[in-house]
Amino acid sequence: MIYKFNIDEQQFEVEIANMEKEAALVYVNGSPYTVNIENLEVPAPVVSRPASVPVPKTKAPVAAKAAGPVGSGVIAAPIPGLIIQIKVNVGDSVKAGQLVAIMEAMKMENDITAPVSGTVKEILVQKGVDVSTGDVIMVIG
Repeated sequence: MIYKFNIDEQQFEVEIANMEKEAALVYVNGSPYTVNIENLEVPAPVVSRPASVPVPKTKAPVAAKAAGPVGSGVIAAPIPGLIIQIKVNVGDSVKAGQLVAIMEAMKMENDITAPVSGTVKEILVQKGVDVSTGDVIMVIG
């Protein structure tokens, strides 16, 4: 659902994409944010739609937890941050050292590069996903 807010004469369009327990994925003017909810006293509202409208099943994006051996094609988050861009697609050929993703951490952009040459086998995160140290971003084989 999209809500419109006016704060100090600025208009914000807020879409609540997914809400689970103490966190929600929201888009403010098109930019994704994960919002922590504190002091939630009532359950989140259930949104229902007419039976004639298909409802896609979605979950908040979550990064995979795993790490491969050193020197492998597993690319893991070096520090906690937000994935702001994925520069390759599954099936793309990449060279060792090539920029494959950009993450934001501590208000700085960090380049994520391929540790080995090969083909992108899996991309386990998408733009707008918060990752923790060691979360797998993609696999190159």
